[in-house]
Amino acid sequence: MTTAGSPADGRPGVLFVCVHNAGRSQMAAALLAHHAGDRIVVRSAGTAPAEQLNPTVIEAMAEVGIDLAAAGARPRELNDDAVRASDVVITMGCGDTCPVYPGVRYLDWELDDPAGLGLDDVRPIRDDIDRRVRVLLTELLGPPPA
Repeated sequence: MTTAGSPADGRPGVLFVCVHNAGRSQMAAALLAHHAGDRIVVRSAGTAPAEQLNPTVIEAMAEVGIDLAAAGARPRELNDDAVRASDVVITMGCGDTCPVYPGVRYLDWELDDPAGLGLDDVRPIRDDIDRRVRVLLTELLGPPPA
């Protein structure tokens, strides 16, 4: 069933939101897009977007075969249209600055902010996000085929 904000083709829409859209939300969006392919519309945004992606996040994602630069990832500002076009909005530390709309499912993932952390400290955050993304993927699309 297609909700008011989801794509007309019936694919679910997921929006990941953090403050700077330079770390956690970028990793989550890239990992969900990697695992889901074109079965889910994936977006990310920030309430106060940074000028560029966190270089350590770029390095951590490259370790798992995801090239954020090649994918065109860049910090984007959160807007009402992105929220309305999503079935699920996952916040990561933006608190009360995220708009709330009826009919949209909200989840809050408590995750450490990778800003200022070294690669050894960013890897566990990336891996935690990956586990959560895989659970979300199963919730949205069902278990993977055997």
